[in-house]
Amino acid sequence: MVQKRADARRNEKALLDAAAAVFVTAGVEAPVRDIAARAGVGLGTVYRHFPTRADLVVAVYRHQIEACVEAGPAYLASEPTPYAALARWIDRFVDLLVTKHGLAAALRPESAQFEALHAYFLEQLLPVATRLLEAAAGEIRAGVDAYELMRGVGNLCIGADSDRRYDARRLVGFLIAGIRRATPA
Repeated sequence: MVQKRADARRNEKALLDAAAAVFVTAGVEAPVRDIAARAGVGLGTVYRHFPTRADLVVAVYRHQIEACVEAGPAYLASEPTPYAALARWIDRFVDLLVTKHGLAAALRPESAQFEALHAYFLEQLLPVATRLLEAAAGEIRAGVDAYELMRGVGNLCIGADSDRRYDARRLVGFLIAGIRRATPA
């Protein structure tokens, strides 16, 4: 396997970060020139790394999954409580889901590539969510299941991209607050 030059790796990471940010705010159909501008590169650089929009969306999705996986332990180490780490991670997970919902527009949901990405999504993120829930066990209600929580957050995010009046992040905040164990007065 040929190693990419350091500048090519930096450009690719900058593109993935920029595309993720643009996709969260403007959707996966956002102009490629907006992504290039945000990354500080030319359009040719975008197309050298990602010849099609689907290639870019898939790469961003995988990049976001990996960042979400890495964030779980980092939040546990940096946040004041495991519940705070869980809440912060769920907020990041919402950003990932916004891109995921746009993925269906870039790929056919019945395609093998789409199914492989969904399997990767679960394989990578379920253990992180489980670990965060286990760490927060003393702060949350008993019986909160990682898959159900992730599915619930995902369901709350559906439609957020098509209705500007719908604030999925706000509703997810209610869900996360609702799993918190009541503290004695």
